[in-house]
This record gives sequence, C-alpha cells and structure tokens, in this order.
Amino acid sequence: MLNEIRPDLDFTIEERLFDDGVIDSFDIISIVTKIEEGFGVSIDVIDIVPESFNSAAAIWDLIARAKGA
Repeated sequence: MLNEIRPDLDFTIEERLFDDGVIDSFDIISIVTKIEEGFGVSIDVIDIVPESFNSAAAIWDLIARAKGA
C-alpha cells in the first residue's frame, strides 16, 4: 500500500519519514485514505500527527489503533 503512494521509498528502513521531510502532508492524506479504504477503518483526526507517519511501524500502530486492537 505504501509503495503505491511512494514507490521511490524503502519504507522498511525509513524511521523519520515526516520529520526529515521525506513525506509531506499530501502524502499523509493519501496514506490515511488508503488505510481507511483498505482496512475499512476510520482514522481519528487526533491520530493524524507526524509521529504516526514517521515509519512503517508507526503507520502499522496507527492501523492497529483504528481497528481497536
């Protein structure tokens, strides 16, 4: 899913995607949309913070919170 949005990035090694300016707010909107559509969840606006998008692990944690895990 992440590679569809940014095929130029290796999400397995990046740990400061937003903090280092690798992704921007437009990428975050795309990621949130993909998560909501792909996982059938709703991302709470309170969870749309830079820390939630700095790495694939952080994004996975965001998904888990949205799923209520």
